[in-house]
Amino acid sequence: MSTISLSPGTAHVNGKWDDGGDRNVTTIINPATENPVGEVYESTVDDVNRAVAAASAAFDDGRGAWPRMSPKERSAALQRFTDAIVARRDDLQFIMENEIGCAGMAGKISQIDEAIRVISYWAEHAADLTFDEALPPAAGLTGMGQALIRREPAGVVGAITPFNYPILLNLWKIGPALATGNTMVLKPSPYTPFSALILADAAAGAGLPDGVLNVITGGIDEARALTEHPDVAVMSFTGSNTVGRQVMSQAAGTLKRVVLELGGKSPHIVFADTDLDNPNLMASLIMGFTMHAGQGCVLHTRMLVERPIYDELAERLTGALGYLTVGDPADPSSDMGPLINAAARDRVLGYIQSGLDEGATLAAGGNRPAHLERGFFVEPTLFTNVTNQMRIAREEIFGPVGVMIPFDGQDEAIAIANDTPYGLGGGVWSGDSAKAFEVGGALRAGYVFINGGDRTFGGPIGPAPFGGYKQSGVGREHGAAGADEYMEIKTMHYPVG
Repeated sequence: MSTISLSPGTAHVNGKWDDGGDRNVTTIINPATENPVGEVYESTVDDVNRAVAAASAAFDDGRGAWPRMSPKERSAALQRFTDAIVARRDDLQFIMENEIGCAGMAGKISQIDEAIRVISYWAEHAADLTFDEALPPAAGLTGMGQALIRREPAGVVGAITPFNYPILLNLWKIGPALATGNTMVLKPSPYTPFSALILADAAAGAGLPDGVLNVITGGIDEARALTEHPDVAVMSFTGSNTVGRQVMSQAAGTLKRVVLELGGKSPHIVFADTDLDNPNLMASLIMGFTMHAGQGCVLHTRMLVERPIYDELAERLTGALGYLTVGDPADPSSDMGPLINAAARDRVLGYIQSGLDEGATLAAGGNRPAHLERGFFVEPTLFTNVTNQMRIAREEIFGPVGVMIPFDGQDEAIAIANDTPYGLGGGVWSGDSAKAFEVGGALRAGYVFINGGDRTFGGPIGPAPFGGYKQSGVGREHGAAGADEYMEIKTMHYPVG
């Protein structure tokens, strides 16, 4: 049994590790083995207030404060931070296997490689961010003068992240917030705190000024203290719709800006003119509901298949699922690991039972793997003969459960795809690329794959904005749109000549 020794397991505030004191201790459990990974001291509301005070001081205090550095200086600091993260790659691999429970090459790409690409992007582009833009005099309007549009960092950013992709999603928020000159208080999921604490250690080792990046632990009370704190200017949250509504409500008291990336029930549309022998198709469909045991908000768990190929594709998918190896992520042969905890496993099994109760056909899986005595595993599960009114088609399961819904023609595909309260992602496959783009454009979703899109399974990176329509979120992450979420815009008028 391996236990973690990557950090003291305490909050990191104002450049220092807390001493633990008389705080409660939580044991973090490996979801594959149910063995302890390490212990973490739970932060308190007082710790949250200290962290916000430290971030406020780092933002506001005198000469050399983080927001008053030049873009090139911040870029250099973030590059040192990136280098420190890269140097901890082996530790991140340990985290991925033992704390997060993610298996397979796709997991390494999405959990580690993509995370490094994200922070590398912001380290590089922090030097290129434009904060001042002079507008020309208004043509034909006398006496209107000229205007300077200035973008300024908003202040202290509060960030709350989930358990499923914690290394990646922590850096999704750290990167743009710090690149634009803000300071941050980060609260990770209580199930995966070491993923954030290792980043705090890297930031300290890279010489980021004290108070620029603070990491606290804890649960609901600490999260609420952060979302309601009057000195937090922006709240950035990734997680469930239920908690997202609470974050928005709690932030409303101080009218702070919120960035919410929430749940999804993304459609994966396959037209009859698609080449079923394309290996990228099968990989995309399977990964769309089994990657990281289905614990991904943008995964394409609703497969909408045109009726002429429905039965054949169902047979092929069922057969292909039989080749997936479910097991401990520490075993290189494992393709899919466990769910995060027993409650998540039981919730997924409950959804599987609801599918059976509502008349769907269980084509594959549906149980706990017989060969695994321990761990929070569920077999890759496929339902056919599903209608879009069933719970398994409408609610986010957050487990390795895919559903296949038949459709007739393009209009019905779009209607079914958009018949959901969510709007995070989507995918379209067709031998006619013009049709695929037309259908993709009709989807009420923020991120759409056309004929496979990003085949690395790494997801959105760089300048491409990411976010959802409808109940899948508010705001965008990545690129210029993501940077703007963390900045205030000021207009200054001045006379011409």
